[in-house]
Amino acid sequence: MVFVLVAQALIAGPGKAVLSGIGIVLGLTLYHAALGFTGAYRNFFLHKDVSGINAQLAMLALASVLFAPVLAGGEVFGHGVSGAVAPVGVSMFLGAFIFGIGMQLGGGCGSGTLYTAAGGDLRMILTLVFFCIGGFWGSLDLAWWKELPEIDAVSLGRVWGYGPAVLFQLLILAVVYLVLRRLGSPSRSLWPPDGFTMQNLMRGPWPLLLGAGLLVFLNWATLLIAGHPWAITWGLTLWGAKSAVLLGWDPSSSSFWAGAFQQRALSGSVLFDTTSVMNIGIIIGAMLAAMLAGRLKPSVRIPPRALVASIIGGLILGYGARLAYGCNIGAFFSGVASTSLHGWVWIVAALAGNWVGVKLRPCFRLAV
Repeated sequence: MVFVLVAQALIAGPGKAVLSGIGIVLGLTLYHAALGFTGAYRNFFLHKDVSGINAQLAMLALASVLFAPVLAGGEVFGHGVSGAVAPVGVSMFLGAFIFGIGMQLGGGCGSGTLYTAAGGDLRMILTLVFFCIGGFWGSLDLAWWKELPEIDAVSLGRVWGYGPAVLFQLLILAVVYLVLRRLGSPSRSLWPPDGFTMQNLMRGPWPLLLGAGLLVFLNWATLLIAGHPWAITWGLTLWGAKSAVLLGWDPSSSSFWAGAFQQRALSGSVLFDTTSVMNIGIIIGAMLAAMLAGRLKPSVRIPPRALVASIIGGLILGYGARLAYGCNIGAFFSGVASTSLHGWVWIVAALAGNWVGVKLRPCFRLAV
């Protein structure tokens, strides 16, 4: 791990090395705390288990409070900062909806796919490959989708002021928590009553509250260092595009990839791309966590229907994320933390998609 950080610092500078380190700790946290969004929603729909969603509510509340002063200032450490704020429209809603279906068919979300694939799950490795392909495919069609009705990006913090916006969001989260208490019950406490030992630290599982708190802190640290919150799917889309270039695709044929930022990303190493660097870090961190837990055992067989589910799920995960301006991390977690209206609309559409995806899982003989 130290070698990776030193190499990153020598190649792309200390800032990228720090972000790589943040990615590694994110991977460790995601794996050991088992903070999956996909399983949390499935457990709620099927078993009324609100454990995972409660952890997300705590995570969003703390992130909203921490992000607000930084975003209100607009600058930190001599460089500008901006939140994850995006437009809301027909294509965005549809993208989040099909992303939700993809979560249940593919077996993971943006972060979940990375950390489970790193643990050696062949089905999730396949989902990750097609996630990249789907993201690239979505980028080629994005100009057409952008013609559909949408409203400009809305930051509640900028419209109302960050103080009132955060209070409003905390109220929403509190209401959701109270509603969920009536609809279901947690099977796993936010903090285990029997405590947390050194063995748990090395091998897992980590308490949900510890995992949620670390994800908030690491996302906040990303905002301070990178100037924007944690994101995942841009990196996967870029990996798909770079693979297409190797196969002979001409980037000038796409209006999306003709942009200056995209051209620089395509022509440069992924080690200079912030999202890619952090994604690679997540994979390394999750592999390290799996090794420490003694669970790094690559699977070699995938049932035929599960294989088809991974291909379809991966494709619509990538395609949907590109239309929806991100996934459960870049659009939902970072979006709500940034007081973006888009983040709240995203989760409504994605939950509807997850419900459909749960209903489709038996068709592919996936566990429910």
